[in-house]
Amino acid sequence: MKLVVVGAAGRMGRMVIKTIAETPDVELHAAVESAASPHLGQDSGVLAGLPANGIAVTEDALAAFLDADAVIDFTVPKASVEFAALAAQARIVHIIGTTGLSEADLAAIAAAARHAVIVRSGNMSYGMNLLAALVKQVAKALGEDFDIEVVESHHRMKVDAPSGAALMLGEAAAEGRGISLKDHSARARDGITGARKRGDIGFASLRGGSIIGDHTVVFAGDGERIELTHKADDRSLFARGALKAALWAKGRKPGLYSMMDVLGL
Repeated sequence: MKLVVVGAAGRMGRMVIKTIAETPDVELHAAVESAASPHLGQDSGVLAGLPANGIAVTEDALAAFLDADAVIDFTVPKASVEFAALAAQARIVHIIGTTGLSEADLAAIAAAARHAVIVRSGNMSYGMNLLAALVKQVAKALGEDFDIEVVESHHRMKVDAPSGAALMLGEAAAEGRGISLKDHSARARDGITGARKRGDIGFASLRGGSIIGDHTVVFAGDGERIELTHKADDRSLFARGALKAALWAKGRKPGLYSMMDVLGL
């Protein structure tokens, strides 16, 4: 399966290139960066800490998508929306691990999914998606007698909060309770906030150091707590999830899928 990596010079882009080299049944077809990147023209293998592979980093995404089977995308919202349109035009699979997407971004991606297979997830790891499935079941079983708080920690360079994975967990909890997260989300607390509103799903975001990603969902009742936690120690787990999604998506009908679909959860 011929894969294009966009955002090739970023932390995740380099990790995806490295993981492709280690994974059977896939190969790197092209590596794409923005026109302002200082890495244009560099060998993508060397950029990822590997031997040279002869594939130079390019800014021409449209040309890169030609004759490819899929694009792996851990970039930024504006770029992901543009790549979704190009992937739909080229009729190739688009795997999106980008976070911080707005409602308008999600609508544009959903429109592109009418013509291409898109797998989008706030977190590509197997463990995080299993955690989301568990959170949904626990939220359904416990009901509003237990308050739900989602606590996430990431490195100092992360630009969006709450994280995409935290929002995924919040959505899972809301779905378990049969409510809308948009209408029951508590994102910030400062000063005299008053008592906690019954039924809200709270979020707390910590930033510092080089933390790759820690997420805990707390179900707090009277006299007892249940805490479900996932900790990511290596970015390669996100890359492996993305490649699994690409292989799963090949040959599927156009549509918008998630890692829950990929993992059968």
